[in-house]
Amino acid sequence: MTTAVEVTGLTKRYRSLTAVGDVTFRIREHAITGLLGRNGAGKTTLMRLITGQEFATRGEIRLFGEPPVENARVLSRTCFISESQRYPDDFRVKHVLASAPRFFAQWDADFADELVTAFRLNRRQLVKKLSRGQRSAVGVIVGLASRAPLTIFDEPYLGLDAVARQIFYDRLLADYSEHPRTVIISTHLIDEIAHLLEYAVVIDDGRIAIDSPVESLTAAAATIAGTAESVERFVAGRTVVHRARLGGLLSATLDGVTDADRAAARDAGLEVGPVSLQELIVRRTSGDANTPDSAAAGAAPETTEVTR
Repeated sequence: MTTAVEVTGLTKRYRSLTAVGDVTFRIREHAITGLLGRNGAGKTTLMRLITGQEFATRGEIRLFGEPPVENARVLSRTCFISESQRYPDDFRVKHVLASAPRFFAQWDADFADELVTAFRLNRRQLVKKLSRGQRSAVGVIVGLASRAPLTIFDEPYLGLDAVARQIFYDRLLADYSEHPRTVIISTHLIDEIAHLLEYAVVIDDGRIAIDSPVESLTAAAATIAGTAESVERFVAGRTVVHRARLGGLLSATLDGVTDADRAAARDAGLEVGPVSLQELIVRRTSGDANTPDSAAAGAAPETTEVTR
């Protein structure tokens, strides 16, 4: 595995607030990775640290084997598109596109023009007069057409309607397949981008909660449903991350499920269903995740009572 981003023991404090606390992870080169987590979890701070816009309190960051802070060689290979991107007041869309080649050596002007048409932007319009969705589209265009070896999108879809978001996803996948590079997407619309992601890094309260290939993450989870008594008997001793009750019925979301577990559940007359990436991450970062369902655990996993 070739590493594009390597973070070791990284901490960022703002006075008494620890925004990022002793995190360690790697981002694989030539892969699309989701940096996921709740609002305020530390995602944006982490991205600003990675791109050299913030100084770490402690720890080490390496992009392509080198520290990013005040390193023009590394930063010239990086494109960071933030939802709070700002441009000079007199900049029009055409000025953004004209200035981009100065920053990105692999800039594709023809691809940028295609995207302008796809997103229905007016090249002559002032950026400050654009709607929030149109400004997001400008950022998406720059991020995609930059073809930077490391491209980071921080909540790139804000204000985009469903059609525009789908254009972004489709164009990203198509261009990535022809021009592989390392892409990091930070978002809370997990279900929408799950099909794009090869890896997921989940940050929760400033710490890494999950760092895993998406396929193995979702393959190891399942929902077991049936009568409450039967489900409780089956899940005893297993890792239950969520329960939902409806009368005498119970649905339990399990982690660490094997094919043998699934077969055993079916043999016991229980229904076995998949768990989406979003549901799994929500359950694992809700405060009651990863709770072994045993008396020794001393706590119960999250339970939802469903009423009719």
